[in-house]
Amino acid sequence: MSNQLLLAFALMLVLEGLLPFVAPSAWRETFRRLVRFTDGQIRFVGLTSMLVGLVLLMIFK
Repeated sequence: MSNQLLLAFALMLVLEGLLPFVAPSAWRETFRRLVRFTDGQIRFVGLTSMLVGLVLLMIFK
């Protein structure tokens, strides 16, 4: 179980690093836009991301 968790974490880091590596200016602009979001909007993005992740886990499990 812990080995799979570490593999999942490693894959997440690789995927998270792709955009700043490939398109740093787009990544920077994305963060500029995120700074303008309200707390509620950021929470909604986080909730949506978690729900999509859970659905994908259930589909591919």
